[in-house]
Amino acid sequence: MVTGDNIHTARAIAQECGILTEGGVAIEGPEFRNLSPEQMKDIIPRIQVMARSLPLDKHKLVTNLRSMFGEVVAVTGDGTNDAPALHESDIGLAMGIAGTEVAKENADVIIMDDNFTTIVNVAKWGRAVYINIQKFVQFQLTVNIVALVINFVSACITGSAPLTAVQLLWVNLIMDTLGALALATEPPSEGLMKRPPVARGASFITKTMWRNIIGQSIYQLIVLGLLTFDGLKLLNITGSDATKVLNTLIFNSFVFCQVFNEINSRDIERINVFRGMFRSWIFSGIIFATAAFQVIIVEFLGTFASTVPLNWQMWLLSIAIGAVSMPLAAIVKCIPIERVTAIQHHHDGYEALPSGPELA
Repeated sequence: MVTGDNIHTARAIAQECGILTEGGVAIEGPEFRNLSPEQMKDIIPRIQVMARSLPLDKHKLVTNLRSMFGEVVAVTGDGTNDAPALHESDIGLAMGIAGTEVAKENADVIIMDDNFTTIVNVAKWGRAVYINIQKFVQFQLTVNIVALVINFVSACITGSAPLTAVQLLWVNLIMDTLGALALATEPPSEGLMKRPPVARGASFITKTMWRNIIGQSIYQLIVLGLLTFDGLKLLNITGSDATKVLNTLIFNSFVFCQVFNEINSRDIERINVFRGMFRSWIFSGIIFATAAFQVIIVEFLGTFASTVPLNWQMWLLSIAIGAVSMPLAAIVKCIPIERVTAIQHHHDGYEALPSGPELA
């Protein structure tokens, strides 16, 4: 909290609001501006209240937070004097009702209702969008890797690919359109704001995501590879259309692997992926619609999709192959991954908020 009030008033209000905590520093502007660079580097991470401050003090605090500590700095303000700090910060938030025109012009975001809770909601939904995009990318990469490898390896060894162009187009529709719609519309989960912010230089595809992608890809490639190269013998498929039946089974199993893996992708880290799933009617509807369209394609659109109708045993096998990916995903998520915890410093009015995409 940075204010022009005297130190006693500022400290009392900050304590009542929960801004000033044990071990935090309350400092006056004149004292702050006379500190040496070394002293500032030591005290800035602990400052929680700055009283009797000038606009120059606020600007200097923002500048030092960005240059000395590499923080992503958000500043709130409503007065003309706040304009330099709003302009210098990464995210300037001006008040829409009480804010002056100068403050609004120098801000990145205008809070129309002057309510600080709105800032929390913005950050929460920004984080949700960022994580939802990660979920979709994890799902998309798994589909791409498996489809590319199984078709390429099979074409090189046997001279023919088990998945046709039309089938891959349908898989692409699942992956790009329906998958994006299902995963991108997930609302913010509980405890989202308790997670550390994403570091400024953090990789978008995390180690946890790679763990999930590799685990699912290996399973799908092993199962589909066995079916491709030894499926006729393993399942005792005979007859003039044996190859078509096997290729249809491979296609069906591949699609159901993606259906269940889409459910796995609802949470990158937690094992319980069903939490809140049925409250999201868009996600549930897309999963059921995908399964229904898959039945129509296999059973009724054989000429178009190069498939043949399957008996109930083949359907159960396809669904079972896909369903195994769920307990497998739970096991894979138990594999420990080195995590880098972002350090979040709480300063007076300036908080190290999540980097770019999380506030988008």
